[in-house]
Amino acid sequence: MASEMLSNRYIIVRKVGEGGMATVYLAIDTILKREVAIKILRSDLATDEVSLRRFQREAMAITSTSHPNIVEVFDVGRDGEKNYIVMEYVYGRTLKNLVRQRGVIPVDEAVKS
Repeated sequence: MASEMLSNRYIIVRKVGEGGMATVYLAIDTILKREVAIKILRSDLATDEVSLRRFQREAMAITSTSHPNIVEVFDVGRDGEKNYIVMEYVYGRTLKNLVRQRGVIPVDEAVKS
């Protein structure tokens, strides 16, 4: 999927992660000239109403929350069969990798702002 254009705006650079419902890519927003993360719902779930509603609820939940430790959502859309959420791209290691390396994170550290 690298170098694919999404919605005539986002150039997919590379895959950065994958989960049960979606794949996350590093991309370039060609209008605002910045790196973004794009979460794309898996194609096999794109026609599943339950998965699609869950994906849309996730987008709404993120956009209705404002906190320095939660990524900002810039765009939500659909390009053909691809449903996507465009978010702020944050450099660094993933929470998944941190937990693998250190084990359980103490609550006071996890909620520290």
